[in-house]
Amino acid sequence: MKVKTGLLILIFFICQICISQDFRFGKVSKEELMEKEHPLDPSANAAILYREISTHIDYNNEKGFELKTDVFERIKIYNKEGFDWANVAIEMNNYSTTREDIYGLRAYTYYMDGKKIEEEKLKNNGIFKEQANDYLTLQKFTMPNVKEGCIIEYKYTLVSPFLNDIDTYRFQENIPINKIEFNFRTPEYIGYKMHQRGTIPFDIKTDVNSNTISSVDVRRRKAGMEVVSARNNLETTYKENSYSISKENIPAIQEEVFIANIDNYSSSLDFELAYTKAGQHGSIKNYSNSWDDVLERIYDSPAFGDELKKTGYFDDDIDTLLASEADEEKKMFLIFEFVKNKMTWDHYNGFYVKEGVKDAYKKGTGNIADINLMLTAMFRYAGLNANPVLISTRSNGIPLFPTTKGFNYVISALRINDEIILFDASNKNGEANLLETKLLNWQGRIFVKDKGSVWIDLYTTTPAIKTTMVNATINDENSAIGNAKNRFTGYYSLDYRDAFKSKSQDDKRKELENTMKDTELSNVEFENLTTLYQPVNLSYDFETFDAVEEIGDKLYFSPMLFLAAEENPFKVDERNFPIQYDYPVKDRYIYNIEIPEGYKVESLPENINFGLDNDGGYFKYLISQKGNNIQLSVEFSISTPVFSTSAYPSLKKFYQLLIDKENEKVVLTKV
Repeated sequence: MKVKTGLLILIFFICQICISQDFRFGKVSKEELMEKEHPLDPSANAAILYREISTHIDYNNEKGFELKTDVFERIKIYNKEGFDWANVAIEMNNYSTTREDIYGLRAYTYYMDGKKIEEEKLKNNGIFKEQANDYLTLQKFTMPNVKEGCIIEYKYTLVSPFLNDIDTYRFQENIPINKIEFNFRTPEYIGYKMHQRGTIPFDIKTDVNSNTISSVDVRRRKAGMEVVSARNNLETTYKENSYSISKENIPAIQEEVFIANIDNYSSSLDFELAYTKAGQHGSIKNYSNSWDDVLERIYDSPAFGDELKKTGYFDDDIDTLLASEADEEKKMFLIFEFVKNKMTWDHYNGFYVKEGVKDAYKKGTGNIADINLMLTAMFRYAGLNANPVLISTRSNGIPLFPTTKGFNYVISALRINDEIILFDASNKNGEANLLETKLLNWQGRIFVKDKGSVWIDLYTTTPAIKTTMVNATINDENSAIGNAKNRFTGYYSLDYRDAFKSKSQDDKRKELENTMKDTELSNVEFENLTTLYQPVNLSYDFETFDAVEEIGDKLYFSPMLFLAAEENPFKVDERNFPIQYDYPVKDRYIYNIEIPEGYKVESLPENINFGLDNDGGYFKYLISQKGNNIQLSVEFSISTPVFSTSAYPSLKKFYQLLIDKENEKVVLTKV
């Protein structure tokens, strides 16, 4: 009965807040400002009290149909960790002849001063624009006088000529949303498909209303020697399709470990242009895309297909490079390394060229498309079966439907001996089939002109391998000293090159020590950090403190010393989203630990061998005594890059068994 009473009180409390709220701009209440924590999510750093998005398509006599989106947000900031919500960036697409613009930006910060509500207006010096790339401008502003407990609100109108490129409407964030109102209106002449995403359901209410377009018809005729203009005001009545959503108390989407981009799972809505109609009785032009439609549009673009055909700017260099080489694989590596050394990425993504491959080649710099379309063209020039692959980086999300908007990157693919090999020549540390993890976003679309397109997996099935050999002894101070030799292949080698290649010797040592508990390193040496296609080797001497616990006449220590795993990455009871590793891994540790003089082994941990279902991974732990030494072999493998949520309990248990075993103690007793 107490539980029911408490629940009723909570519901009543929430209802009272909803009743007291006025969602008109500027009508912030004392109750909202005095709220110390979110009633449904006390851990929230901030909350969206109200989000209103209204998009409608208007007719402009000079520009034709335009997309106008009115945005209004009211956000409560509970603590300093929520201050980031006071920094706003609005994306605006801009091209040579058309662009998006923002109008009517108004913003205020509200806070309590004693018993009085104070407000501070956003001024022009807090508003600025930033050019993100050639086609994207960011309108940024930082709210004034942000403090714990304050409320910020802002409103603006985004005007866009891009009827086929509508931004995703977000209905879930990493903070709770109290109330959201959404409306999308489009005339009968322009139709859209809708694509929903996420685990939070929302109902879309549809309606049909009437509206009018006002226009001016100017006609000229000759009257004697003069030209006379006649202006007629016209009004056209048309049907308008309306889509609306109203939802309250949307919980925050919780970030989880081993997930590439949580936004892939947040609730949202996309509108895809389906058709346009020339007037009420005019012809219909369909835009319902297939992937082949997308392929055709991309290839027909001068900034893509035409650039792939250009060869004259590099043929002499490639002829010289391959003069005495006939083997396809050797040609592949020669061309790939040539482009990597020749070209420098300007940090702009995209699948359309920026400089154009010819100018980029002369300058030695270019965007992703400049570099990788150039690479593809060189592969083809050398007689290799090469094609471009469009992908979406992890931060860009996963395309839900056939669209050019869903991609933001292009790489090159070769087919040799029925194997597809992937290349990105923008990464100086990259190798064949070793893409940066930011690109490992499920699948890419390989486009072959006149033959269609298919999805290909971006994940590798070849595991990154780490081998570590440790020799150690226990000294009189109950610390362990020794040396370790490590060998890294595949993605491990790429990770180490990215992390350590440009660092000083001292910084390398410090960064390694930061990953090791109570351990000091010396004589740190790397091999092959700058030599690609070879394993990266790492050796060092170490002293790990407090490795051994002395109780009475016994010594207790984990034979894995400072390399034992300490924390299970899977802490929550339930998992909401798939578990996504960057790549398969296989780790092996081999230890040889000298038993200190005057001691003998009283007990060793038991050997163990256990695995995940469907050969998803395994863990092996084998320990024994050989004369005056303890020898340990540990193997750990994750062979499947993606696990479903149903596998979460097994994975959580797997890691806990692993951690418990790696931290089990050897017990030595005095002779």
